Amino acid sequence: MSRLQNKVVLITGGSSGIGEAAVELFAREGAKVAVAARRIEEGERVVARVREAGGDAIFIRTDVSKAEDCRNAVAHTVEAFGRLDIAFNNAGIEILGKTLVEHEEEDWDRLMGINLKVVFLSMKYEIPEMLKTGGGAIVNTSSVLGLVGMPGLAAYETAKHGLIGLGKCAALEYGGRNIRVNTICPGGTKSDMLDRLIAPPGAREALLAIHPIGRFGEAAEVAEAALFLASDAASFITGATLAVDGGFTAA
Repeated sequence: MSRLQNKVVLITGGSSGIGEAAVELFAREGAKVAVAARRIEEGERVVARVREAGGDAIFIRTDVSKAEDCRNAVAHTVEAFGRLDIAFNNAGIEILGKTLVEHEEEDWDRLMGINLKVVFLSMKYEIPEMLKTGGGAIVNTSSVLGLVGMPGLAAYETAKHGLIGLGKCAALEYGGRNIRVNTICPGGTKSDMLDRLIAPPGAREALLAIHPIGRFGEAAEVAEAALFLASDAASFITGATLAVDGGFTAA
């Protein structure tokens, strides 16, 4: 299969979870993949696995909370592969179990910086490179909690709701210049983050109960949704928000 043959892709948060699954899937589909992540050992392991399978990938050590690192990730991608066609902005963190009043200002600022501001910064540097070569596709990872509310996650949800608006604005601003921007909203997806979320007694059962499909998602399933939106199969789709949530938002 070659849905991304010879495309150059930058994936943030590519060392684990959905990002790792996307790196492997996009590379199998023919893309040259730049893996931007903070954790060096994990990132290099993902790249090594892609290369062993015959793919083309590089690792760029990136702390997405730093604007200069976001800029460098794009610059190094272009330096290595000559262009940038697709970006999957997937990096993020969570802060759990605090009501709005209990949130410390530092918690709020850190979460907004990594879950919202970093996507603004990433697109700020990605879009000019895409314009140089006639356009491209951007997929941002929000969350099912960017579509609904849940107690105890005020900062996280605010950032994830904001990502949807940010993506729509970028889609409107650059659609006429052949850049598509879409957002995916995963439900409960197997990952280290989900493990932390369901660790308290009863949390796993409660979260499963609001996924009508009866299970949590696989990272590879979410990566497939990102691949579709990044590929030419979605050439007439921009400004869209796609829930990949096992029916979470259907109720």
